Order: sequence, then C-alpha cells, then structure tokens
Amino acid sequence: MPVLPRSKPVSEGSGAESRQLILETAARLFRRDGYASTTLRAIASHCGMQAGSLYYHFSSKDEIVTAVLDIGVQRVFDAVKSATDALPPDADLRSTLHTAFAAHLGALLTAHDFTSANIRIFGQVPAHVREAHMAVRRRYERFWRTLLGDLQARGQIRPGVELVRFTFFLFGAMNWTTEWHDESKSSLGTLAADLTDLVTRGLQAGGQHEAAAR
Repeated sequence: MPVLPRSKPVSEGSGAESRQLILETAARLFRRDGYASTTLRAIASHCGMQAGSLYYHFSSKDEIVTAVLDIGVQRVFDAVKSATDALPPDADLRSTLHTAFAAHLGALLTAHDFTSANIRIFGQVPAHVREAHMAVRRRYERFWRTLLGDLQARGQIRPGVELVRFTFFLFGAMNWTTEWHDESKSSLGTLAADLTDLVTRGLQAGGQHEAAAR
C-alpha cells in the first residue's frame, strides 16, 4: 500500500485554512483506503492535529465525507457551466459537447483526490450521507439535461434520444477516466476530442458517418 505524505501542519485555530487541510487530507485517504478504513484519527494524524481538534471544524466523519463528495461534483459542475456559458447561443452539437467534455474531464482529473474519492466511496457511505449529497448531483444532472434538451429542441439531437439515460451514459464514460487515463499517453484534449467523435459520429463505418469524416 502506498504511503501518503503527511500534510503540512497548521495552527489548529486557523479556521478556513485548517478546514481546507482536513478536507484535502480526507479526500486523499478516502480515495486510497475507502470510507470504512478512513478514521477521524487517521485524518487528524495526517493533518498533524489531535483527533479531538477535528471537532472544531466538523461534527463527525460523515460531515467530512459529505463535504468531500460535494466538492468532487461541484468543482466539475462549476467548470462545465463556466465553459458552456461562454459559448454563443447557437453553438452546434459538436462544439457544445467538446467544450463540456473538455471542461468536465479537465476538472475531474485536476481535482483528482476529491473526484476519485467521490467515485470510489459513493456506494460505501451510509444512506443518509448519500441522500445529503444527492442535491449537488441532481443539480448537475439537471444542468446536462437542460444543455442537451436545448440541442435537441434545435434539431441537433434526434427526437428519439432519451436524455436522462444519455446523461447517465455520458457521466459513466467520463467519470471512470479517473481509473484509467494516463496523461503521458494521451492528453486531455485528445481524450475530449475522441469522446466527442464517438458521441457525434458513432462507431458505425460507412454512409453519413464516413462521409462526415472526410
């Protein structure tokens, strides 16, 4: 098992800085060890704090893990919204999806501990933690459905496509890149472009797909 570097200790009364240190440390530990094996004592030790000092900032382990889960989604959500809001109103399917994919993947793989922890431990946490976190997930899902719905209303996506299922398909394809993507072998730009091609052109050779590629 790899040994995590200990975080630089900070003054236990330094408020926002201490809180952020706790969250970043917890995200690394949750990502590596899972929910059950990550204790408050372990988080405090890696922060250079006493275990009891965590209670100045969080009431429980579940409050910490809920915040870690929320950050993992919110950072991605903010990046995608900012990138797509900058597009012209008449942006077509390809440019819209490429922009959204690139922003999602960039945030996903940059905020790696938070996003990887979210993906790894979501199914491990207690039901009340999942439910508390679902508000952020649902807002992001609704954002994508609205984005795709606008494209569908403008004739960019065929009417028969069911957008709820399609959104979950896209999330699955993008989110699991945290487990296999190797930046040394393929850039994020290439990854986003490849996903855009697969979604907009499909896998079938010949006909209009082959003509579009020429």
